[in-house]
Amino acid sequence: MENLSTVRARRTEPAAAPGRTQAPAGPIAEGARIPRAARGRRLPPNVALYVLASITISFLAASSAPTPLYAVYQAEWGFSPITTTVVFGVYAVAVLSGLLTMGKLSDHVGRRPVLLVSLTATAASMVVFATAGGVPELMIARIIQGLSTGAALGAIGAGMMDIDRPRGTITNAVVPGFGTATGALVSGVFVQFLPAPTHLIYLVLLGVFAVQAVAVLVMAETVTPKRGALASLVPEIKLPRAVRMPVLVAAPVLFAVWALAGLYGSLGPSLARQLTGSSSEVLGGLSLFILAGVAAVSVLVLRRASARTVMLTGVLALIAGVAVTLVAITDSSPTGFFIGTAIAGVGFGSGFQGGIRTVMPLAAPHESSGVLSFLFVVSYLGMGVPAVAAGFLVVHAGGLTATAQEYGIAVIVLAALALLGLLRGGRPAVEHTRL
Repeated sequence: MENLSTVRARRTEPAAAPGRTQAPAGPIAEGARIPRAARGRRLPPNVALYVLASITISFLAASSAPTPLYAVYQAEWGFSPITTTVVFGVYAVAVLSGLLTMGKLSDHVGRRPVLLVSLTATAASMVVFATAGGVPELMIARIIQGLSTGAALGAIGAGMMDIDRPRGTITNAVVPGFGTATGALVSGVFVQFLPAPTHLIYLVLLGVFAVQAVAVLVMAETVTPKRGALASLVPEIKLPRAVRMPVLVAAPVLFAVWALAGLYGSLGPSLARQLTGSSSEVLGGLSLFILAGVAAVSVLVLRRASARTVMLTGVLALIAGVAVTLVAITDSSPTGFFIGTAIAGVGFGSGFQGGIRTVMPLAAPHESSGVLSFLFVVSYLGMGVPAVAAGFLVVHAGGLTATAQEYGIAVIVLAALALLGLLRGGRPAVEHTRL
């Protein structure tokens, strides 16, 4: 039986212009619904879905790759912890700018052109990272990386839903965790055990982006270009009526879980090294790896539960995990810290998955990119703003431990408010999204 979103997608699918082939907007059966002109050397739909998922993974792996390196940069260039969080925050602001200005661009010019430009820009940022000689170059690389990531996220997510709407919705929730976890741990391994720690990881990622650009070149386009590309670059917070109430339910949850990700992405390595007394770069990236890795696994485990159940699980696990982590920090217990991180990872993954699954199936195909971009805007606001504030407090207030405790309490308060909103918001219209 077709789900509601599939039926709506077909009802709202515009008629093809004379002389042009309408690109598929709903789920695509392999080899059945791709326009004849797009076949031949084009990738099969299932392969294209995996390619798009891999691009999200590599983009977010690249975003977390500098995390274990911040201590190296700090030792070489002599900057304070607030600089670390500012560099982290600059990336979040750049992603937000990319989402707000270019989040809907692929709905007008197509998914492939946006992805090719984004991959090229991200590859350029890897070159800047690899040749950086100070904080200004680090900032420039983060800005380029953030803008290109922001432009790509909406196109990737909408492209996956063009190919297969139910699987695309789940994949949109799964792959960010895998990407973030992979980047943090692999970068730590490169820094700890391989030569040229501030160069090699970026050069490897540069090669990955080049291969993915070739794959995008042989993918089939899934939307028909339409007018309004320049107008779409004007920032506009506009949500279709069908998703407004679900967004009100999901947004506080997304903000809360990504605020926790911001803590681990900016201060997590320093906190892990302080608690363990080790200077290992692998250990520094381990906390973010555990948080994001458990998040990705939880998305897969809970993929058949209702969206409301998943969000409730996420908020409760977030509160419990952060509470355990706070106790561990107070007791200087590294074991308790990593256990709390794992529990909070369930909250991160479930909260993010529940939010995506509550909103995205209700968006029509031509609205998917803009709606997904808005959800990422909420997420990156949660990740960036509290992290920068935390860096200021580390330097000018109580130091790393006190700031981590205050940050954790703030996340618990945010999660509690999200729980209240979820309980008062009623049952989401979409209860299940299955692979």
